[in-house]
Amino acid sequence: MTKTTGRLSGGPLAAASCAIIGLAACGGGTVSDPPLTGTQHLAFAYFQRCVNPVFLKKLAITLNGVTTTNTCGAAGCHDNASGTGGAFRIIPTAQTIDLTNPANTPDVIRATDMYKNFISAQGETVIGSPGQSLLIRKPLLQNVLHGGGLIFASDQDPNIKLFQYWIGNPAPEGQDEFSTATYSMFTPADPNLGACNS
Repeated sequence: MTKTTGRLSGGPLAAASCAIIGLAACGGGTVSDPPLTGTQHLAFAYFQRCVNPVFLKKLAITLNGVTTTNTCGAAGCHDNASGTGGAFRIIPTAQTIDLTNPANTPDVIRATDMYKNFISAQGETVIGSPGQSLLIRKPLLQNVLHGGGLIFASDQDPNIKLFQYWIGNPAPEGQDEFSTATYSMFTPADPNLGACNS
């Protein structure tokens, strides 16, 4: 398994980690999305408006046959301060950034909590390959252990559709995560007012 973020590679460490954890998905399973070549970035604007809110929604969670309600960014889950959900961390109090304000340069945005959420979530993806991304596979329990249990009943869940669209539609080759070309992911193409395409 290759992650575009460089955290996992197909080497012995990845194989050993998979064997230890017992994840059947590391060497098998059906994956239909081929990874992109080159260096592409996921869209920050779409993440902020469409993906990050999913982490703060009250969702039904089924664990060991018991269904409760919680958020992904809650304490005990993926909260940055007290979460137990591995490397994926969310700062629930991250503020939305006005991307149309010229004062919000890439350097300013990269210092924000929202950007930290973006980087953490992106670390759970294979850019361009939603079907290989842990951000999707774990909450669906698709041959991957998720200590938080089943979060979404199927890949047709509207929240999963947002994740799939974000991961499957990176910025054009050679453009960064702030590219205005990614504004086409909204209808109309406005990162502040547009509806999230999925």
